[in-house]
Amino acid sequence: MPKSWLQLSFKAPAPALDTISNFLIERGSPGVVLERNEVRAFFARSTKTSALKRDIRRFLRGIRGIYPEIREQALRWTALKNKDWNNSWRRFFSPQKIGRYFSVTPPWMDPPPSRRRKVITIEPGMAFGTGTHPTTRCCLEFVEEATALLNGEEITALDVGTGSGILAIALAKMGVSKVLAIDNDPISLKVAQVNVQRNRVGKIVTLSNFGMGRVKKPFTIVVANLTAETIVDLADALKGRVSPHGYLIVSGILKPKAEEVLRHFCPGPFTMARQANQREWTTLLLRKMG
Repeated sequence: MPKSWLQLSFKAPAPALDTISNFLIERGSPGVVLERNEVRAFFARSTKTSALKRDIRRFLRGIRGIYPEIREQALRWTALKNKDWNNSWRRFFSPQKIGRYFSVTPPWMDPPPSRRRKVITIEPGMAFGTGTHPTTRCCLEFVEEATALLNGEEITALDVGTGSGILAIALAKMGVSKVLAIDNDPISLKVAQVNVQRNRVGKIVTLSNFGMGRVKKPFTIVVANLTAETIVDLADALKGRVSPHGYLIVSGILKPKAEEVLRHFCPGPFTMARQANQREWTTLLLRKMG
């Protein structure tokens, strides 16, 4: 365990948060907190700290053409002693009740007692998907809805870009018989594997670094919490992986791009079942016609 940690805090526009978070994780942060246009990231202090700070400033300058509200001079670095690390990191996370049936909790806390809710234990850290982001929350709600609509059928599912594995775990806990969860990021797959084991769904969830081109069979439910651009690029593959009368959940879509994404699926083989908007994000639940 390092002797001390650094906390980086700065303001950023909401559309840039995921891009920034991904970069900070790639630069070694074991945890990034996104909270209302503010980024908080934690780094172990080392001999490479000066280079880290320089790289972050350079990165923020590089994306300022896309997100002009970013100001690198507003970066705030705070030294944390080792004994303060857990409290500084963990205080941002608490059990989250999501939808009618899910309770997402970090492993160091007990979820609120409930006979109805299905507990998903997720270690916040180096992968996207802790239950706090609007896209994850909406996907979880649509997982509930799609599995309820398919009640009585044997359900299989594909989770594209699984991240922390939270959606694959949720599908397993909602009674899906087999879940294939794919991601091309090896760090995400390692985190997902830990979370799958922690939630005891390893017999249901299979993790893989497969690309969509290697996934051949159809699934009753397909979930893709990605970006609008990636969803459009994968539209044909996604359409082909949903079985007739099955459901496709797509998210990570900024509201202005929702119509563009929808045009790649409707009208056509899919109909709109429901659309959810939270903050600047849109999530779509689509049903494939027979």
